[in-house]
Amino acid sequence: MMRILIVARNLFYILILSMFALSFGSCGNTRNLTYLQGQFDTAKLSQLNASEPIIRKGDILSIIVFSDNPEATKLYNQTLIISSGASTGGAAATGGITGTGTTEGMTGASPSSGGYQVDENGDIAFQGLGKLHVEGLTKESLRDTLTKSLTKFLVNPYLNIHFLNYRFTMLGEVNRPGLMTIPGEKVNLLQAIAMAGDLTFYGRRDNILIIRESNGKREFGRLDLTKPEVILSPYYYLQQNDLVYVEATNKKAQASDVVTARNISIALALISTMAIVYSLFRH
Repeated sequence: MMRILIVARNLFYILILSMFALSFGSCGNTRNLTYLQGQFDTAKLSQLNASEPIIRKGDILSIIVFSDNPEATKLYNQTLIISSGASTGGAAATGGITGTGTTEGMTGASPSSGGYQVDENGDIAFQGLGKLHVEGLTKESLRDTLTKSLTKFLVNPYLNIHFLNYRFTMLGEVNRPGLMTIPGEKVNLLQAIAMAGDLTFYGRRDNILIIRESNGKREFGRLDLTKPEVILSPYYYLQQNDLVYVEATNKKAQASDVVTARNISIALALISTMAIVYSLFRH
């Protein structure tokens, strides 16, 4: 009987020490969770440049025309649609003109919704000008092109252009993965991570992958968010349709192993206890 009790006591101590060691091994280093560690040379801030987004197929553009003659301007704001660049003709397609706005002393009609979708050929059908090839242009270059064309018909034309479906994708070790659509057109990686609910405890902050389509080719960029110099990377500011993938650290697999080992230890302890109780009652 005494020998059984001694064996049971030793087994109990071994199980307790094993579970303590497993729990200690699962503790993380908070340094690995901190963004932008260390000092940053502020003189390098002049190198920071958010590139202008490029218009691509599938983009939906809001193009609002203003001029000194609001009546003449209405013609170019009537038909804003969401389609493959084809016009249905008439304000009824989008509910018509809903009001007027002023920009730097100019007035122009403002549509209630919709936009010009870039079709599979990279074109849009612009009211009064016909089909225009816009793929590969920036907003500024498109504004210049349209302004030159509209100068023939309007007095002091001015255009307000922005994306209606600026989007990117967050995948991997983030709390809210998925497709993100924003009303603005400039978002950096830290802002994108915030929109996705931050990285999980097991997300790698030192090796974030950016997948980008540029001129029909796929680019891959790696960013280390633990270093302040990351803001100088050309991938720090996201572009239209970028995909951000956050890898898991080795600790995620280790944590799974710890849980498995802990469950096995508990099961063994229960089995050992039952065996000891059985032996005691048997004798």
